[in-house]
Amino acid sequence: MARPATTTLVILLLTGCAPPGVSFLAPGGPAAQSELSHFVTITLIALIAILPVFVLVPVLLWRYRFRGGRGRYAPRWDESRALELVMWGIPFAIVGFLGFQLVRNAFDLDPYRPIDPGTAPLRVQAVALNWKWLFILPDQGVATVDHLTVPRGVPVEFRLTSDSVMQSFMVSALAGQIYAMPGMETRQFLRADAAGDYVGRNTQFNGPGFAGQSFVLSAVEPAAFEAWVADLRAGGGTLDAAAYAVLAAPSTGETAAAALNQPLPLGFGTVDLGLYEGILHRYMAPGGVPEAEQPGAPAFAGTTAGHDHGGGAP
Repeated sequence: MARPATTTLVILLLTGCAPPGVSFLAPGGPAAQSELSHFVTITLIALIAILPVFVLVPVLLWRYRFRGGRGRYAPRWDESRALELVMWGIPFAIVGFLGFQLVRNAFDLDPYRPIDPGTAPLRVQAVALNWKWLFILPDQGVATVDHLTVPRGVPVEFRLTSDSVMQSFMVSALAGQIYAMPGMETRQFLRADAAGDYVGRNTQFNGPGFAGQSFVLSAVEPAAFEAWVADLRAGGGTLDAAAYAVLAAPSTGETAAAALNQPLPLGFGTVDLGLYEGILHRYMAPGGVPEAEQPGAPAFAGTTAGHDHGGGAP
């Protein structure tokens, strides 16, 4: 009896030891903070049913076993309405309350729901590849691989797709997971209120490089974000169809940087404006064949430019 109780106690104590930027147990934004509050609430409610078990099992063992069976013997005992009410009523109330909490939080934590509707978000187009993440900032005209810098306190709107198998995007210290699928676009709103580096991952197994497919999301002051964008524009290469073909091949970010003869973290100061839309729609051809693989079809549409001040992807 002592072993499972000790294990449970250790797990509860370790929930406060999560390193910053890695887990929702150390939240850095409102979405993760809401997830943590929901987790604490359901844990405390569930303990109403769990704690009596840990208390009563040792009591019953002591009374009916270790005392030599000297507990009160009642062979004619049939039922107890009060006991039945407790045994069925409390679990029923717990399940009902937990169900209410789940539905309410499902709406509150809707990834498509803007965090701050009154503030214009930073738009980020994210493409899941094997085994790396490509981030395109259309309004700034830059792109990065496996590293993204965002301004602290500013909502970020991710628009996600995949040019590979289905993958899962998650920055657990800022928000929950959302899937990225070929030929489809999903969205995720998040905001980093605390400056620092946050770890993001693909949590959907997609082959040999899955274990290393992670990225860093750095939240910095707005002035530092503008300086980061200026540095990319000045020193980054051009992300066109040829460069993207290197990125799309199954490889790590380090391998792709070496193939493109660029330093890490891999960044681009100029981006083909039609790149993301081309990736998104290339799987919508008849029969599910990517447009780029059809005879005579171009890989992507669009021209190379430094900025995109138009609307987002459809």
